[in-house]
Amino acid sequence: MAKDKTKETPLMQQYNAIKAKYPGALLLFRVGDFYETFGEDAVKTAQILGIVLTRRGNGPGGHIELAGFPHHSLENYLSKLVRAGQRVAICDQLEDPKTTKTIVKRGVTELVTPGVAYNDNILSQKSNNYLAAIYFDKNQIGVSLLDISTGEFLVAQGNAEYIDKVMQGFKPTEVVFQKNRRLDFLELFGDKFYTYTLDDWAFTTDYANETLTKHFEVASLKGFGVDKLQTGIVAAGVILHYLNETEHRNLKHITSISRLEEDRFMWLDRFTVRNLELVSSANDNAVTLFDVLDETSTPMGARLLHKWIIMPLKELKPIQERLGMVEYLVANEDLSVELLSHIKQIGDLERLISKVGLLKVGPRELCQLKRALHHIEEVKKLTEASGNPFLGLIAEQLNPCLSIREKLERELFPDPPALLIKGNVIADGIDEELDRLRKISYGGKDYLIEIQKREAAATGIPSLKIAFNNVFGYYLEVTHTHKDKVPSEWLRKQTLVNAERYITPELKEYEEQILGAEEKIQEIEVRLYNELMYQVSTCIKPIQLNAYMIAQLDVMLCFAQLAVKNHYVKPVLNTKKVLDIKGGRHPVIEKRLAAGEEYITNDVLLDNNTQQIIIITGPNMSGKSAILRQTGLIVLMAQMGCFVPAKAATIGLVDKIFTRVGASDNLSSGESTFMVEMNETASILNNISDNSLILLDEIGRGTSTYDGISIAWAIAEFLHTHPSAKPKTLFATHYHELNELANTMARIKNFNVSVKEIGNKVIFLRKLVPGGSEHSFGIHVAKMAGMPPKLIARANEILKKLEIDRTEGQSIKDSIKKVQNQAYQLHMFAVDDPVLVKIRDMLNNLDVNVLTPVEALLKLDEIQRLIKQ
Repeated sequence: MAKDKTKETPLMQQYNAIKAKYPGALLLFRVGDFYETFGEDAVKTAQILGIVLTRRGNGPGGHIELAGFPHHSLENYLSKLVRAGQRVAICDQLEDPKTTKTIVKRGVTELVTPGVAYNDNILSQKSNNYLAAIYFDKNQIGVSLLDISTGEFLVAQGNAEYIDKVMQGFKPTEVVFQKNRRLDFLELFGDKFYTYTLDDWAFTTDYANETLTKHFEVASLKGFGVDKLQTGIVAAGVILHYLNETEHRNLKHITSISRLEEDRFMWLDRFTVRNLELVSSANDNAVTLFDVLDETSTPMGARLLHKWIIMPLKELKPIQERLGMVEYLVANEDLSVELLSHIKQIGDLERLISKVGLLKVGPRELCQLKRALHHIEEVKKLTEASGNPFLGLIAEQLNPCLSIREKLERELFPDPPALLIKGNVIADGIDEELDRLRKISYGGKDYLIEIQKREAAATGIPSLKIAFNNVFGYYLEVTHTHKDKVPSEWLRKQTLVNAERYITPELKEYEEQILGAEEKIQEIEVRLYNELMYQVSTCIKPIQLNAYMIAQLDVMLCFAQLAVKNHYVKPVLNTKKVLDIKGGRHPVIEKRLAAGEEYITNDVLLDNNTQQIIIITGPNMSGKSAILRQTGLIVLMAQMGCFVPAKAATIGLVDKIFTRVGASDNLSSGESTFMVEMNETASILNNISDNSLILLDEIGRGTSTYDGISIAWAIAEFLHTHPSAKPKTLFATHYHELNELANTMARIKNFNVSVKEIGNKVIFLRKLVPGGSEHSFGIHVAKMAGMPPKLIARANEILKKLEIDRTEGQSIKDSIKKVQNQAYQLHMFAVDDPVLVKIRDMLNNLDVNVLTPVEALLKLDEIQRLIKQ
């Protein structure tokens, strides 16, 4: 039943009118010093924030749920709401309540969503917060990514597989797409993203081009190199449209748009990013490659490292430039230490300058910008003086923006408050009127102290004090002990339990003077601060470039530190088709070894002519998977420009790394382990090239033994005999039958991870050696895991029986039937049967050494009669 609007209070009528415009968002409604939520929003808010849910009257319309918090706590509470996946509309008072006699005018000033946020409490320092827009065209898909907190704006287009790779790599926190393509989106990208849909009219080429050219103030998008990506441009236009819809119109910090150049970066499909645990892991408490490599000194450096990990280079020149710079920084330790001392002081310059563009920067942050520019000048001097060509290029592009820095130094107090409304932001000597009013304000307060002293002496009230409140301004407070000494001309305003409060004409006069001055001071400070912020915004582009240069230098210094600390070596990269790693180590596992434990290194040699595919057999838990993963990670680290955990590494450029490592059930989507495994493997086989590196672990284990062996065999054959590509492949398997492939395929070689058997014990040596392995030692692993001894003994019996039958030429099916029959016979003699217990006791009491043949026959007859009873 519809509510009767006439029965609602004017405030609730105003609230409902605004709420109707933002139906999917929580509306934070400013009332005085509080942000309030009503109705269903209040129930949700109270639950998410853990605050009290109350009710308030709504005129004759009854009661309504209410939950609120003080306006100065907005940042803390807002972050919790957005992290909970809520869209939050912030509705502020648009006029001063003192200036109106009717209800205060209100309106939404900002709509914060998971993908459109720049609040420090919402964002993760070390990763970007991307908003994505996806446009489904007839033949391809366009995607655009924007981080409003840094101004980074990217665009790409391609087939569904490529766009899926982009989405998995960049992990946007919110995705906008066409309302009528929801099913397509779910089918291609799943339900893991927070999504929002828009009407079709926003997804048009003309509208997108007009929106983008107007924003960048250009005639065409050719200058950005994206003009040919029309499908991607539509997605980019939608992002700017969405920002406008969410009340974000101050976007000076979005200064350019870049194409995601697929051909510049190594192909890592989403399975590889996940399987190698590059930046995240499905396992709790797992350590990722990013965790091990991240020794950056700034948040923007950490974010750039994150990008470099998921987007390794595949062009030789830029890789060698990065490696050369790391080598120079390793060799020049003193310079590295000095550079780091300055870089650590710069902070998150990238997000700070974005806040200037958004007009959301606080006084304390502007002071940090001033400090950052000072340290950038020092970094520029050091890099210029180094004489190193790579550092020289960085020095050329660093701009200390001296005029802005000097302006900030001159116009801001050295240690201003975090919020402008707190006052004392603009320095003395900048504005004559401001200085005059400050004298009145502070002088007036000094005069109040004089009044207090004078009146205390005149009245003989030693405890007399002057104070202020918002109800009746400045007042004199007298305890009841002395109230008979109060002069008759004082006007009493309030009686308390222990005291009374009075005002005098003189106090009122000074109050008006002081309060008038304070109000004007705030107005002038706000005006001057906004002018200062506007002038700083003219330097957004050079400061953004500074941030990018410092981030690069930060990552290079991080790589240099890692090289020294973790004993990494400089890899040799070339365009030959050979991968030769000597003494390779897994960068993550070696950091998790117990103190004093040494990592067992391994050599891996792969090429396209003699040793294209290595079949690795060996026991479970022996380290087959670690060898596969470390090979992939070493190649990836080298092509990021990082030194690698090895004694030496020569790497022919790899254009794609594919992995099929470990079981990854997707049962929630109705897919079995085997189905997931086959999907991932199909993706590999359909995309291989001559320069690919393929890491396959236990292919086919999700199905029956014969099916598994057949599939694994066929995959190895396919990779060996492919007409146009000879991808370098490591193939770990527990199917020892695959060792036979080496007899017929010239470029397949057998290796195994060696073990040492001492009595009944097996010691894993974790060393890769030539030749196949015949055992998997699975029972030994079960014993290590703590399986019951009886179970282990029985498993050994079954294994021996199966192995004997196999040497005698029996099929595995017949062997298993015999084992089952044996198990059935054993089951017949379950020892908890009382008859069998009696028979067991009889047999235990027999002395076989003195038993005659006749006595033995009699005993057997007795046992037989017991069984037949």
